[in-house]
Formats: sequence, C-alpha cells, structure tokens
Amino acid sequence: MILITGATGTIGSHVVRLLSEQGVPFRAMSRRAQPGHVRADFEDPASLERALAGVDTVFLVTVPPRPTADHDLALVRAARAAGVRKIVKLSAIGSGGIFGGQSIGAWHVAAEEAIEAAGFAWTMLRPGSFASNLLPHRALILAGEPVPNLAGDARQAVIDPRDVAAVAVAALTGDAHDGQRYDLSGPELLTFADQASILGRVLGRTVRIADGTDILSQLPAEVVTGIDWARAGGTAYLTDHVRQILGRPAGTFEQWVRDHRTAFAETP
Repeated sequence: MILITGATGTIGSHVVRLLSEQGVPFRAMSRRAQPGHVRADFEDPASLERALAGVDTVFLVTVPPRPTADHDLALVRAARAAGVRKIVKLSAIGSGGIFGGQSIGAWHVAAEEAIEAAGFAWTMLRPGSFASNLLPHRALILAGEPVPNLAGDARQAVIDPRDVAAVAVAALTGDAHDGQRYDLSGPELLTFADQASILGRVLGRTVRIADGTDILSQLPAEVVTGIDWARAGGTAYLTDHVRQILGRPAGTFEQWVRDHRTAFAETP
C-alpha cells in the first residue's frame, strides 16, 4: 500500500492518476475532505496514524504556509511508528547549496536528513521550475495584463509536472532508485520571457511580462534566497535523469502548453 500525500496537488494528482492506471494499490491523503481520500493533517498525529495504517511506502509532499520541515518531520515520526519501509520525497532543485551566505532549501534538507537517519529506503526528487507555474496567472493573461517575472533574465530547466510524477511512480513501485537524489529537469533552458513567448504563440495572444521583484518583500526570507539564487543562474543546467529513469525524453514546455491550452481559454 502506497500513501500519497498532497494527493490533490500539482504532482500528487498526477501520481494518483498514474497509479490508478497501473492498478497499483494506494491511499490518497488530503487535508480537506475529498471523495475517495483519507483525511489527515500533518499537525494532527492521530490522523497521520490512521492514514499510515498498513502502508508500506509514502510519497511525501508538504507545502506549509512558511518554509519549515515540521510537516515532513511529523510524517517521518508517524511513518516510523507505523512500520513504513520507504519514503519518496518531493524536494526542490538546489537544496543544500549556499547562496549569499544563506542555505538554499534548508527545510527540505532537514527533512531529507531525517528520512535517511530514520532508516527508511528513500529517493529524493529535486525538480526545477514547473511548466504549470503560469497557470495561477491565467486571469492576468486573459485580461492582457503583464505577468510578474521573478526570474529576471535567468534561464531555467522548466519541467513538465507529469514527468516528475512519472519519476515518482517509478521510485514508489520499484527499488532501482532507492538511495538516489535526482535533479529533474526539462530538455531545454528557458527564460521567463521565452515561456511567455511560447505560451502566447500557442494561445494566439500576446502574453506580456513585467518585473515582479516588488513581490519579494512579501515573501519569507528563505524563499527569497532561492529566488535570488535562481535569478543569478543557479538553475541554468540540464540533467538526463528523466530519460534515464523513464526511457524517454523529458517533455518540452511547449508540449505542456499545447496539452493545457484549454486551461487558459476564455470561460464560456
């Protein structure tokens, strides 16, 4: 039995779909009530105990309001008590690096170290920027308003969330990837302007961008460090891990846009 945390999220929802298609037994966990999901909260130990009953493997995704390892660590404690064998954790590219004297993704590293120390079999997935990150700006795009650009002119290895999910499923359903950390990237390096241009071409409309660094003052310092690192070119590298694991190339940003163009369409 595999427990999928964050089962309604960007990656978790695709993991649920893929496991369903493969007929693999799993349990989807959500913080809010969802049909067919077990309801549990990282801040409620009793709910985690119920969610983990009879579970062998966990896909661990946490998105706390402010960067902290607390939710990951709560799951690790509960999983150890429940006799879980393996954890596949969704981490982030660059975690463990230092930029400007500050640690990048320190909360992810703390969780990764706790998972290792607890004696689980493990795989750490560290993807780059998701192709889907433009979806929250749909209203601005439809209105012809500029989308805030936090990345500057930096190039990033934008990755299709479906590829991240497929790699996660490979790690969850076999042992070949135990003990591995994978930096996951798409097949090309793109600036934010490149992404806007591709999106605009596919949609047949102009997608404008504007400097969005004024938003940084509203974000936690830990997040700003990661953004500054990316703006300085920290994420401008490609890996072949998706191809190695899945036996096919990683999907392009343009293909993701074409497959999701209706998500950017005008509401009837």
